[in-house]
Amino acid sequence: MDLGLTGKTVIVTGGSGGIGHGLVVEFAREGANVISASRDVATGEKLAARARKQGCLGTIHPVGTDVTDPDSVVAMVAAAHERFGPVDVLINNAGGVGRTCAFEDLDHETRRWEIALNIDGVVNCTQAVAQDMLSRGTGSVINISSNSSLLGEAAQNIVHYGAVKGFVNSFTKLLAYEWGPKGVRVNTIAPGWIVPHRNEDVAAGSFWNRLDMGTPEGMQQAMDDGSLFNMSNLPLKRLGRPEDMADLAMFLASDASSYITGQLISVSGGVYMP
Repeated sequence: MDLGLTGKTVIVTGGSGGIGHGLVVEFAREGANVISASRDVATGEKLAARARKQGCLGTIHPVGTDVTDPDSVVAMVAAAHERFGPVDVLINNAGGVGRTCAFEDLDHETRRWEIALNIDGVVNCTQAVAQDMLSRGTGSVINISSNSSLLGEAAQNIVHYGAVKGFVNSFTKLLAYEWGPKGVRVNTIAPGWIVPHRNEDVAAGSFWNRLDMGTPEGMQQAMDDGSLFNMSNLPLKRLGRPEDMADLAMFLASDASSYITGQLISVSGGVYMP
């Protein structure tokens, strides 16, 4: 199915992470021109080279970006304009857990870090593309949340992270209502476990490395032997992969979903069923 994304300008924040890899490369494969916005430009360059090698129709342009810094975000959007033109799609994918701990042991520094990245980053980037989208009466904003905002079990030892992702869920609905009459759609994807295919797909700054999550290969083995955390009752018996996120994001970015806004969809093999 041709989703009509060829030539569209797409910004993916957090492009160096595991989910980010899938989003950036799959949108380029579909023909979109993608800004991979991340502090890890080197990984973005590797993604761009991979896309060229695979014959992707679109172009990937890495831009060093700190989404918590409004000036950095404005510069990133300016780079998108210079390279590709006005922004058609924004995927607020940058986010993360500061550290895992019992809620009573949560420190102020971790709280502020999670708020800055998961809340301020989303607001900064969405405001930065507002002129592009609202002035033309078209656009799609896709916010990446987490199942930890929806299920107590999924937020074990990351309660505050789940709570700040709850902001993202509410922000989506409220902005969708405000921007819908102006032609701009806003939706949320809440992933469960989304696991890269290879350990080398995990950037140094990814939570996989910061929080000692193990390896993708180890996750697959744990899934196979039934010991993977939070996955014992998974209806669809396989790991989620970055392209599972990308497939839904591309649909929500396209005109095929032109009558869909303000929605939250969980990509988690059925762990969360509203």
